[in-house]
Amino acid sequence: MTIETNTPAAGTPARPQTRIDAVADAYTDTLIRLNPSFATELGLPGHETEYPDFSPAGHDAFAAAAREALDALDGLEPEDDVDAVTLDAMRERLGLELEIHESGWGLAELNNIESPAQQIRAIFDLMPTATTTDWDHIAGRAHNIGGAIDGYIESLRAAKADGKVSAARQVRIVIEQTTKYAAEDGFFAKLAAGARTGDGPLPADLQSDLDAGAADARVAYSRLAGFLESELLPVAPDKDAVGRERYALASRQFLGAAVDLEETYAWGVQELDRLIAEQERVADQIRPGATIEEAKEILNNDPARQLKGTDALQAWMQELSDKAVADLAGVHFEIPDIMKTLECRIAPTDEGGIYYTGPSEDFSRPGRMWWSVPAGEDTFTTWAETTTVFHEGVPGHHLQVATAVYRRELLNKWRRSVCWTSGHGEGWALYAEKLMQELGYLKDPGDHMGMLDMQRMRAARVVFDIGVHLELEVPERWGSGTWTSEKGFEFLKANLPISEGQLKFEFTRYLGWPGQAPSYKVGQRLWEQIRAELESRPGFDLKAFHTKALNMGSVGLDTLKRALLG
Repeated sequence: MTIETNTPAAGTPARPQTRIDAVADAYTDTLIRLNPSFATELGLPGHETEYPDFSPAGHDAFAAAAREALDALDGLEPEDDVDAVTLDAMRERLGLELEIHESGWGLAELNNIESPAQQIRAIFDLMPTATTTDWDHIAGRAHNIGGAIDGYIESLRAAKADGKVSAARQVRIVIEQTTKYAAEDGFFAKLAAGARTGDGPLPADLQSDLDAGAADARVAYSRLAGFLESELLPVAPDKDAVGRERYALASRQFLGAAVDLEETYAWGVQELDRLIAEQERVADQIRPGATIEEAKEILNNDPARQLKGTDALQAWMQELSDKAVADLAGVHFEIPDIMKTLECRIAPTDEGGIYYTGPSEDFSRPGRMWWSVPAGEDTFTTWAETTTVFHEGVPGHHLQVATAVYRRELLNKWRRSVCWTSGHGEGWALYAEKLMQELGYLKDPGDHMGMLDMQRMRAARVVFDIGVHLELEVPERWGSGTWTSEKGFEFLKANLPISEGQLKFEFTRYLGWPGQAPSYKVGQRLWEQIRAELESRPGFDLKAFHTKALNMGSVGLDTLKRALLG
């Protein structure tokens, strides 16, 4: 399958394809062939029922594709500035991908949020459901879950033989998740039971096939849960810390930059202290003499700041998101009409977390903000979440991701749709939160407190993640000795303004996904350092800076720095 690349954004001449673009586009086509789920993410037809090969052979195929692309780039010279960024970014991203493959840890991938255990199920969230053809595709993919699960089990078994097994905490939570997927009232059973088109129930033969596919999926997930329980859990290490070598590799993966981990840890401690002091000042504005906790209690008890039920939450998210788009378009950012639609939805799972999924290539499926509400939670406070809407939507992830998809006349397929670096993307989203304060959208002390709460959470994650995984010394303010998971939980409890269910989820996430959580705040730091350097130069224009940066798509932060600072 190929994706057309020469259709420009409206009114903009297409940039001629270069030899470097051709390599990037060919590599993207290979990725789509190797990973049919990626085609679904992009909204591309032709692979709706398929899964990637999660077995060791599948991992080898991805590595071979990266080597082939890097070999094809050898000796090529950039024809323009766009080429120079592509070449820099591909060499960094693909080279690192090969390092991770050679480490062997890719086969052992298992955690509570972003591993094949969740990915195999989650792709259904992006599949359309409007027609009988859509449901036929869903049934077909459900039938193929068994093969995907078997390949994944094969990889986990090979990693185990090599002495690479995720911590027992992660194995236990994935057993719990997969058991829920396999349950009689789990995701697949509900998916089949609730199947309808706009015309009503499905035809009997299609419903029967969907029911059978759902049953196959449940059996497959039950098989995965059984494997994890009987083979992986008995040999899984109790220790959560992954150690310096593995952590340094993961940090580079998520940042696209190599940072001094001890210096970054020390900065995180200082940044956390600074944010707490700023919260204390805002608390005094909410009520003179109030502590942070007292001020937040006042905000929580304010009826004007409360939402009851997920319907109210969804409606509030949508209204706030729509207003941000209307206010910022043409004033602080270039937002084409096709990008102005952002759907806010309650996620079909209850595992916790708020996330964004990008638009399809043709924008027929718009960008979407999802809120996975933990079971039993039905009361929400607007002051705590206003900044989250800006983070996930505009000017955060939606503006960033949709711009890259839209700029097809400038960026090749790999730059638009494949290259995503967490430190760049999440760093931009945190930068967007601070920018909204700078632009006057968080003047309300409650909304300001909510933004500070989120910034404080991200700073605390830098301290927790690096500290626990590298077993560094606990800052005096927060205890003594070296970090352990147990000390880390109490530290997070003191610094993360989230419910108990969300806290447990996030704690497990950080332990099982090393290097990812700090990439938000460290990414923001690097974004702000780049802007500060540019601001010191004559003729700086903020809107022009944003436009140039967003038009690059998501690249590693070292690549971004070289591209913007020259």
